[in-house]
This record gives sequence, structure tokens and C-alpha cells, in this order.
Amino acid sequence: MNLLTTLLQTVNETLTAGNAIIAVSLLLFNLTRNLNNRVAKTSAVVLACVTVAYLTDAFISLGPDSIAHEIASRLQWIGIAFVPAAAYHLSDALLATTGLPSRGCRRRVIRLLYIIGAGFLLSVALGDSLVQFVETDGLLSIQAGWTFLIYLVYFVLANGFAFYNVQRARKRCLTRATGRRMGYLQISFLTPALGIFPYSVLLNPGDEFTVFGLLVINTANIIIILMLFFLSYPLYFFGSDIPDRLVKKQLLDFLLRGPATGLIALAVVNFTTQATRILSLPGDALTPPAVVGAVLLWQWFVSLAQPHFEKLFIYRDEDGEQITKLQTLGDRVLTHHDLTQLILATTESICDQLRIDRAFVISFEREAPEFISAVGSLDFDQDEVLQDDDLLAKICQMKNSELESGSLEWRSFTLVPLFSNRLSRNGSQAPSIGVLGLLKAGDRLEEEIESPSGNLAAFVNRVETSLDDMRLQAEMYNLLEGLLPQFQMTRSRAGQVEYRQSFALPPNVNALPDREELFEQVRAALRHYWGGSGISQSNMIALRVIQRRMAEEGETPLNALRKLLEDAIDALRPQGERKLLSPEWTLYNILQLRFLENRKVREVARQLSMSEADLYRKQRIAILAVTDEILEREGELLN
Repeated sequence: MNLLTTLLQTVNETLTAGNAIIAVSLLLFNLTRNLNNRVAKTSAVVLACVTVAYLTDAFISLGPDSIAHEIASRLQWIGIAFVPAAAYHLSDALLATTGLPSRGCRRRVIRLLYIIGAGFLLSVALGDSLVQFVETDGLLSIQAGWTFLIYLVYFVLANGFAFYNVQRARKRCLTRATGRRMGYLQISFLTPALGIFPYSVLLNPGDEFTVFGLLVINTANIIIILMLFFLSYPLYFFGSDIPDRLVKKQLLDFLLRGPATGLIALAVVNFTTQATRILSLPGDALTPPAVVGAVLLWQWFVSLAQPHFEKLFIYRDEDGEQITKLQTLGDRVLTHHDLTQLILATTESICDQLRIDRAFVISFEREAPEFISAVGSLDFDQDEVLQDDDLLAKICQMKNSELESGSLEWRSFTLVPLFSNRLSRNGSQAPSIGVLGLLKAGDRLEEEIESPSGNLAAFVNRVETSLDDMRLQAEMYNLLEGLLPQFQMTRSRAGQVEYRQSFALPPNVNALPDREELFEQVRAALRHYWGGSGISQSNMIALRVIQRRMAEEGETPLNALRKLLEDAIDALRPQGERKLLSPEWTLYNILQLRFLENRKVREVARQLSMSEADLYRKQRIAILAVTDEILEREGELLN
């Protein structure tokens, strides 16, 4: 019987600490979400009550002395006293989400419940009228005081009306999916309150340490763990601006990597400690390797099983295929920096092959030529080459056939033109996309250049392919940069459609556009000012100020949008003569040079005497100023 009691006690310690781990984890996950949403904020209050209760419970399970035990038990009432009020507060937020906000009555009830909870907390902190502490066989037990019945009434009424509010909210949901989520929430809604209720006050002193008491407590803890997980699923859809699929994926990944890992490590620690004693090993010799092994095995299992879990619970049918393609796209696409490193590595390999110590690659992929890689210490200034228009023109005019008979000589380097492998069509001449500069050293370089099947030809082809990829992925990025800001249907707007009744708080079609969304659209339109999807397919064309300009002046949508951007930028222009280095002209100069004159970042930063990082920071401020100017003009038409 002692062995069974010890085993149950170990299980109880594990589950108690497990509840604390889960409560803390869910609270931290909740705090990373949109706390501007009422449901998110009130659910954080509920989880904070649960966290306080279970953390103190986990401390008590460590076996402190009577004084520390009593102090922790009194602190535990921070969560126990306020959780009924927090539950009712959460139910009010859920009901308001469906279009039935409080007209003052429920708000006053919430304040009253928090005041009553504070009264119970003070009663526990300053006296024994609510609970009393009795020591039995060296163990401290909690017994109900003469005012505990009042707390019981408060607990039942607050949670009962909270449950009723969730029922009302579920009936008001408009779609089957939202009704189902609200139903899940209703099933597990009372879990936090029921999970931290002080059941031990209803037992005789010491009964909670018997086999029967431990069985009941362990069973309750297991149910609470499962219900807390179940509660977190529907709760995190509220206030989320991302699709349901991403909410599910983030939650699944967090639960598997976070709380589940903590629970496994904790269980291994507790049970290996007991096993060490049984095997008569010194100290906790088994614990460190057991914990490390369990965590590694669990992470290995998650890595293998998570794709199957996601397919089972998240992705189905064609959605899974589409998501797989999008996920593999991120793995297959290389950034500009990745391709630059690849070209540099290829250039170094060419130097090793030809036994030379200097080489460089210049790309013609962007508006102006730029150095992609340079090996060794070059004996010339890079800008000297980039600004030599005659030399660059000769390179661009060279044909592929010239590689067979010779190459262009420049100073101590041999220049090998690089041609696109993708842009030639139907036998037409491929355009020049760059140049490879190699230090002249002996006859081996000439032999390699004259040999179309030599090692140099393979390296040149690799560089050309990398430059082609750089162009293709730059086009893809520009397309995405222009299109992504146009997707305006966020989860917050979808929530209004899913939960709100038709007669309650209808969407205001005359409202101003969201500032953050408009900022992204303005930024895309400015970056694509001279052509691209960011301006040609911009949702800004639907703005009243654009429509009015089109109607009054007969302009095309694209020209009207360009003119609006120009006017908004001109509104930021200070009075007087333009000065490039004056602080008050900084925002206007950045917008004028970067977008209206289409200058490169490096050139604008040098012209304005600032670093590129500082330019990007001030550029964002300038675009925000343009956004606010457009919002002001749009607001004038609404008033």
C-alpha cells in the first residue's frame, strides 16, 4: 500500500506541475496574440488566474515547511478568488463579439464580481473566516471557514451566468463553423474555474493524502489537462488576423514543441528519481541522461509525425497540395544574398582552376551595373568600371560567337561576357547579363576561353544560370510585393461576418481604410510607380479621392493614382529653396529621389549623406506621412 501511495503521490506531483506548465504556456502563447481584442485580453486574465493557482500548487507539492505551505496556500487564492469574475468577464466579451455588447448592466456586474473577489482575497490574507489551516500527522490541510458558503454561492452564480452567456453567444453565431467552435468553447469553458476550485476544503483532514483521495485528484488533474488543451483550440481564433489554417498550425506546433516537451521532461525527472532509489543508485544518477534521451526522442518523433498531424487536422484535399507547393517554394527560392554567395563561390573555384588570385563578376540585372563578387585585391576602383559607359557598351554588344575567337582585354584582366540562358527565343541572340573579369596569367586562360567544352565554360554557364535566377526571383519578388498588400480580407473582418448578427454593428462602408493596410498599399504603389502590379492592380483605385479625380478630370485610374501620390508628396515639401542636406527636407527628398526619380538606395543614401539603414528607417516615416495625407484627403470627402 505504501508503494501504491508513493506512486500515486509521484503521479500527483507530475500532474500538478504539468497543469502549471500548461497554464503558463497557454498564457504566454495568449500574450503573443492580438491583445487589442477583448476576447484575447479577458482570456489572458482567466489563464493568469489558473497560472497563479497551479504555480502555488506545484510549489506546495515540493513539500515545504508548514509556514511556507500556509503562505503559498493563501497566495493561491489570488487565482481562486478572481477566476469566477474573470470567467464572467470572458463570457461578456464573447457575447459582445456576436453583436450584443453590454449596455451597462453586464459591465456593472463585472466590476461588482471583481470587488467581491478582492474581498474574498483579503479575507484569506488577513484571517481564517474563509479557510482554516489544520495540521494532521505533520501534513497541512485546508478546511472551510464559516464564510466559505458565501464564496460557494458567489462561485456557482458567477460561473452559472457565465456559462449562460456563452450559450447565448453560441445561439447567435451565424455559420456552422463558428457555432461549432463556440460549442467547443462552451464544453470546456468552466474548466479553469472547476480546475482550481479548493476541493480539499470539502474533505476530512488528511483524506486528500489517502489512496482514494489521490486517485480522485489524479483523475481530476488528467481531465483538467485535456480540457485546457481543448479550451485553447476555439479560444485562439478570436482576435486573430491570420487564416484559420495558420492558427491551427501555430497552436499545434506550440503544443507539441512546448507544453508536451515540458510534461515529458517533468515526468522523466519524477519517475527516474523514484527508480534511482529502487535501484540504490547514488543521488539522481539516472535523471540527466533520461531527460536528455526523452527530449531528443520526443523531438525526433515530432519531426516525423508533425506533417501527418498537420495533414490529419489541418490540411485536407486540394488545400494540402497547394500548401505543399507554397512551402517547398520557400525552400527552393534563393535570396539575392544566397545567389551572390553562390556566384562568389563559383568565382573562387574559377580562380583555383586557372591558378589566378584575382577575378570579379559584374551584373547587368538591375537598373545600373553592380559588382556581385570580387576575389582578391583588385587594382582599380569598382566605380571606375561601373561608370565606364564605353566599356560596358562594348561588352553588351558582344555576341556568343566571339567567345570562340577571342575576348575583350581591359587593363590586366580578360573580360568574358555572360549571356542569358533563358531570354533567348527561337534562335535569337541572348542578351548580355554580366561580365566575368579574370586576371591575365599565362596561356592557360586563353586556352580555356577558346575551348567551348573546357572547365571554364562549365563555370561560366553556372554563373550565367545564377544571374538568370537572380533576375527571375527579383521579378517574382516584385510581383509579390505588389500583390500582397491588395489582399484586404483579414481574419478580423471575417470575424465580423461570421459572428455578428445582421442587425448588430453592420460594417461601415463609409469608414476610412485601415491605416496599416493603406500604408502597405502606398508603399507598393510607390515602389512600382514606374510600372508593376503594385500600382496597376492597387486597391487604392477604389478610394473616393481617386474616383473623384477620374470623374472630374477624365484621367485613367493609373494616372489618377500617380497624380494623387505626387500631390501627397508635394504636400510634404517645405517652403523655400530645396536643400538636400537640410533635416526639414529629408522626408521630401527621400520620396522624390527614391520613387519619383527612381534612384537606387545606395545612390540616394550617398547623396543625402546617411547610411542605408538610416535611409530605410526614414523612408518608412516618409511613406507613413504620405499615407496620413491620403487618409486626410479621403476623410474630407467623407465629411
